[in-house]
Amino acid sequence: MTTIQPTAPRPAIVRAAATSTYVAFAGCGLALATWLARVPQIRDDLRLDTGRLGAILLAGAAGALVSRPFSGRVVARLGQRRTVAWMAAASSVALVVMGLGDRLGAWVFAGGLLLFGFVSSSWDVAMNVQGTVVERHLGRSIMPRFHAGFSIGTVAAALLGAAMVQLDVPVIVHLAAVGVLLAVLVPYGVRGFLPDEQPSTSDNPKPHHTLRYWREPRTLMIGVFVLAAGFSEGAGNDWTGVSLVDGYKAPAVLGTVAYATFLAAMTATRWFGPRLLDAYGRVTVLRIQGVVAVLGLLLFIFAPAVPLAFVGAALWGVGVAFGYPVGMSAAADDPAHAAGRVTVASSVAKVASFAGPPLLGLLGDHVTILRALLAVAALQVVALCLAAATRPLPARHRALDNQ
Repeated sequence: MTTIQPTAPRPAIVRAAATSTYVAFAGCGLALATWLARVPQIRDDLRLDTGRLGAILLAGAAGALVSRPFSGRVVARLGQRRTVAWMAAASSVALVVMGLGDRLGAWVFAGGLLLFGFVSSSWDVAMNVQGTVVERHLGRSIMPRFHAGFSIGTVAAALLGAAMVQLDVPVIVHLAAVGVLLAVLVPYGVRGFLPDEQPSTSDNPKPHHTLRYWREPRTLMIGVFVLAAGFSEGAGNDWTGVSLVDGYKAPAVLGTVAYATFLAAMTATRWFGPRLLDAYGRVTVLRIQGVVAVLGLLLFIFAPAVPLAFVGAALWGVGVAFGYPVGMSAAADDPAHAAGRVTVASSVAKVASFAGPPLLGLLGDHVTILRALLAVAALQVVALCLAAATRPLPARHRALDNQ
């Protein structure tokens, strides 16, 4: 399989593209965590119980599920830079609608969430594809740090959310202000994207050919591993704050700070962690992280005091940090089949990250949301057992696949 590539860009242009890619990832994280940071207040303002909140959060999963199969076509049609710019603008509209929903009712909020889930899939695909292009031209691993950029955006949003709660700023004002900021800064910040690489026709298999990747045992095991990681990360995003507030009878501001603690731990691990992966290998690091994630979740759920629950939230964040980026790297071990296999793994992960947390909300109606997190711990045990699937694919297997 061949790819028609332009002349290699100058190092300064590649560095500028890396900066633009960081902006795309950070902006996406900022958009997501902005509304997540206000979920406890939205829940209270709309007088929702845990089950109804969980059902409404499924709107985001529905939007992502509908749009995911078409995201690749959107990126191919618009290009990576324009896709990120346009989806950032659309996400800004979704934030405003969600903010209005806090005043006008649950159905308006669900509509904004549906739109957010719909447009975020294409944004996600475009920035990850650009990240692989930049990484290729740099000649070194940088994808985990791009994902750390996403986490930096979520940490910033969580801390801003905590400040907004403390200052009693209305949800609509907060979400609308961030929406305007994203609509202006992200399109400007991604101007440095490298041009899209134009693949040959042999790099674009027909849709029915891509079904083969859903039948490959290793790809499916990686998909299930990433599902567990996406589920756990999504649960941390959606329920850390609410479960701390409800389970420990803590003030709303402490719920938001607990969410920020989870995100900060995950971000730091993604930023400094690539060295560990290079030194000890994927499987060893992922197994250790799996144990840390389970211990962190159990401490968060059963801690006798709030400070220990914060320690549990931090360990939880450390434990889930590498699941998604390392899963994507493992799926892409064979460049000739990377696109199809990454599509399988990323599709499973995104559905899990959107759909899993709302389902936890429904479970929380029966056992409390804090105890419902035991399901996340159980799924982390599954991920721990499947970590071996991410072992780098031997070169001889790649050669056989390409014959």
